[in-house]
Amino acid sequence: MITNDAFLFGILAIMLGGIFYTAGLDRPFWKKFYRIFPIILVCYFLPSLLNSFGLVNAEESQLYFVASRYLLPASLLLLTLSMDFKRILALGPKALIMFATGTIGVVIGGPIAILIFSVIDPATVGGQGPEAVWRGMTTIAGSWIGGGANQAAMKEVYGVGDQVFSVMVTVDVIVANIWMAVLLYLAANSKAIDARNGADTSAIDDLKITVEAFQKKYARIPDLKDMMVLLAVAFGTVGLAHFAADTLSATFGAMAGYETSNFASQFFWLVVLVTTVGLVLSFTKARKLEGIGASRMGSVFIFILVATIGLKMNVLAILDNPRIFMVGAVWIGVHIILLLIVRRLIKAPIFFLAVGSQANIGGAASAPVVAAAFHPSLAPVGVLLAVLGYAIGTYAALFTGTLMQAVAP
Repeated sequence: MITNDAFLFGILAIMLGGIFYTAGLDRPFWKKFYRIFPIILVCYFLPSLLNSFGLVNAEESQLYFVASRYLLPASLLLLTLSMDFKRILALGPKALIMFATGTIGVVIGGPIAILIFSVIDPATVGGQGPEAVWRGMTTIAGSWIGGGANQAAMKEVYGVGDQVFSVMVTVDVIVANIWMAVLLYLAANSKAIDARNGADTSAIDDLKITVEAFQKKYARIPDLKDMMVLLAVAFGTVGLAHFAADTLSATFGAMAGYETSNFASQFFWLVVLVTTVGLVLSFTKARKLEGIGASRMGSVFIFILVATIGLKMNVLAILDNPRIFMVGAVWIGVHIILLLIVRRLIKAPIFFLAVGSQANIGGAASAPVVAAAFHPSLAPVGVLLAVLGYAIGTYAALFTGTLMQAVAP
């Protein structure tokens, strides 16, 4: 088993380099391979094999923590500072409709899954006291609507036992990551899917064109000074955001009634602060940093994050307790079906379905990853929707818990 994070990071770097190298080769085999398996999907699944076959212990590795706390906020800043905020607003209400649909799908999906398995196999969703399955499922609801802070809040509110909680964390990670892989595949085939549905993607295309035109206008070969300035802006902001986030989360954590809320979460404030700074910088001359590769560097950080997310996934864990994973599959299946129905009714682009779903299921750590899979300029849309998910996560999860308690055997 690999326990040295430096060595493990080197392996991930070699994997990413090999993937991009082969993707750039002008050979029929590799062209066909990456048409079937998109680059970002391979970057996600290849590292998961290390965990699935017991070569690494993802729980002990700190690579994901470093990537999510340092590289993710840096990438959010670099991708956000070059965005055209007016163009994002011009995307229209369909993005919010799909996000709200995703939230509703999670809220009703849990109770529906319990009802179905109450008939098929009541023992799978039964139990009493702290180890009752429905209590554990409230933590998944918190995670799938908001994020880690909402998940922790549900654990405390509903008094979830440690044993059932550990099982639900595994269900959360495996089911959510498999769905994320599907979304990445959809991103690679979005044009064909939207064409079949007759979706209007003009606003999304306009945003891409605007960003690309801006990049070309200010593009130049960066020198050492440019790269150091870029790093100073990115990680200087991240450092200050960490300092402010520590202070704010500690302040709210000490206030009665806020101990388990998002306001007591350091990661919540980190994402909000970095995104806000990026939005402000997009209205200043700092936006010209795109000309020296701000979004390109941000994309590099995103792909490193994708590899570390993949490292946490163990596809073989499904075999340990297949029935409880089937409950999770039914739950997210309701979420998916509802999204597909609403998308068809309003003829929304697949981008809105993917980001609206991932802003719920994955939160700020992965919504920009899925959005960037469509185009780097779209990453801020994922961030903004994920922050909205943080805001409503606890309330929606509490309501979901009430419904699940009412129907649990």
